Amino acid sequence: MASTIFRKKPSSGPSLTRMQRNLNNCFAYDLVPSPSVIAAALRAARRVNDYPTACRIFEGIQAKVENQHQYEEYLHDLKPLREELGVDLKEELYPTTPFR
Repeated sequence: MASTIFRKKPSSGPSLTRMQRNLNNCFAYDLVPSPSVIAAALRAARRVNDYPTACRIFEGIQAKVENQHQYEEYLHDLKPLREELGVDLKEELYPTTPFR
Protein backbone atom coordinates (compact mmCIF):
# COMPACT_ATOMS: atom_id res chain seq x y z
CA MET A 1 0.00 0.00 0.00
CA ALA A 2 1.37 3.40 -0.96
CA SER A 3 0.40 5.03 2.33
CA THR A 4 2.91 2.85 4.19
CA ILE A 5 5.71 4.73 2.44
CA PHE A 6 4.77 7.82 4.42
CA ARG A 7 4.21 5.96 7.70
CA LYS A 8 7.68 4.45 7.88
CA LYS A 9 9.98 6.05 10.38
CA PRO A 10 13.51 5.65 9.07
CA SER A 11 16.22 4.75 11.54
CA SER A 12 17.97 8.06 10.86
CA GLY A 13 14.82 10.04 11.71
CA PRO A 14 12.30 11.75 9.48
CA SER A 15 13.68 13.04 6.23
CA LEU A 16 12.20 15.97 4.36
CA THR A 17 13.92 14.95 1.13
CA ARG A 18 12.68 11.35 1.38
CA MET A 19 9.12 12.51 2.08
CA GLN A 20 9.13 14.93 -0.86
CA ARG A 21 10.59 12.30 -3.21
CA ASN A 22 7.87 9.80 -2.24
CA LEU A 23 5.22 12.46 -2.68
CA ASN A 24 6.58 13.30 -6.13
CA ASN A 25 6.38 9.62 -7.05
CA CYS A 26 2.74 9.45 -5.93
CA PHE A 27 1.72 12.38 -8.10
CA ALA A 28 3.83 11.25 -11.09
CA TYR A 29 1.23 8.67 -12.12
CA ASP A 30 -1.91 9.51 -14.08
CA LEU A 31 -4.08 8.50 -11.14
CA VAL A 32 -5.06 10.69 -8.21
CA PRO A 33 -3.77 9.20 -4.95
CA SER A 34 -6.47 7.82 -2.67
CA PRO A 35 -7.56 9.79 0.41
CA SER A 36 -5.71 7.33 2.67
CA VAL A 37 -2.45 8.01 0.81
CA ILE A 38 -3.07 11.76 0.97
CA ALA A 39 -3.78 11.50 4.72
CA ALA A 40 -0.52 9.63 5.30
CA ALA A 41 1.36 12.19 3.20
CA LEU A 42 -0.15 15.08 5.16
CA ARG A 43 0.86 13.47 8.46
CA ALA A 44 4.37 12.87 7.12
CA ALA A 45 4.68 16.50 6.01
CA ARG A 46 3.62 17.76 9.42
CA ARG A 47 5.88 15.21 11.16
CA VAL A 48 8.92 16.71 9.43
CA ASN A 49 7.48 20.20 10.07
CA ASP A 50 7.04 21.03 6.38
CA TYR A 51 3.91 23.16 6.29
CA PRO A 52 4.41 24.41 2.69
CA THR A 53 4.47 20.86 1.34
CA ALA A 54 1.37 20.00 3.34
CA CYS A 55 -0.44 22.91 1.66
CA ARG A 56 0.92 22.00 -1.77
CA ILE A 57 -0.44 18.46 -1.51
CA PHE A 58 -3.88 19.93 -2.10
CA GLU A 59 -2.60 21.84 -5.12
CA GLY A 60 -1.40 18.50 -6.51
CA ILE A 61 -4.84 16.99 -5.95
CA GLN A 62 -6.45 19.98 -7.63
CA ALA A 63 -4.20 19.55 -10.67
CA LYS A 64 -4.86 15.81 -10.94
CA VAL A 65 -8.65 15.65 -10.58
CA GLU A 66 -10.89 15.95 -13.62
CA ASN A 67 -13.31 18.53 -12.25
CA GLN A 68 -14.15 20.79 -9.33
CA HIS A 69 -16.62 18.30 -7.85
CA GLN A 70 -13.93 15.64 -7.41
CA TYR A 71 -11.67 18.19 -5.72
CA GLU A 72 -14.47 19.14 -3.35
CA GLU A 73 -14.99 15.47 -2.48
CA TYR A 74 -11.33 15.19 -1.49
CA LEU A 75 -11.65 18.36 0.57
CA HIS A 76 -14.74 16.99 2.30
CA ASP A 77 -13.08 13.63 3.06
CA LEU A 78 -9.90 15.24 4.37
CA LYS A 79 -11.42 18.21 6.22
CA PRO A 80 -11.18 16.68 9.74
CA LEU A 81 -7.52 15.83 9.16
CA ARG A 82 -6.77 19.28 7.72
CA GLU A 83 -8.30 20.89 10.80
CA GLU A 84 -6.42 18.53 13.13
CA LEU A 85 -3.07 19.28 11.48
CA GLY A 86 -3.77 22.97 10.86
CA VAL A 87 -3.24 22.79 7.10
CA ASP A 88 -4.76 25.64 5.09
CA LEU A 89 -5.69 25.50 1.44
CA LYS A 90 -4.27 27.84 -1.17
CA GLU A 91 -7.82 29.12 -1.68
CA GLU A 92 -7.98 30.07 2.00
CA LEU A 93 -4.58 31.73 1.98
CA TYR A 94 -5.12 33.55 -1.33
CA PRO A 95 -8.89 33.80 -1.88
CA THR A 96 -8.72 35.57 -5.25
CA THR A 97 -6.95 32.69 -7.05
CA PRO A 98 -9.44 30.84 -9.32
CA PHE A 99 -9.63 27.06 -9.72
CA ARG A 100 -6.81 25.88 -12.00
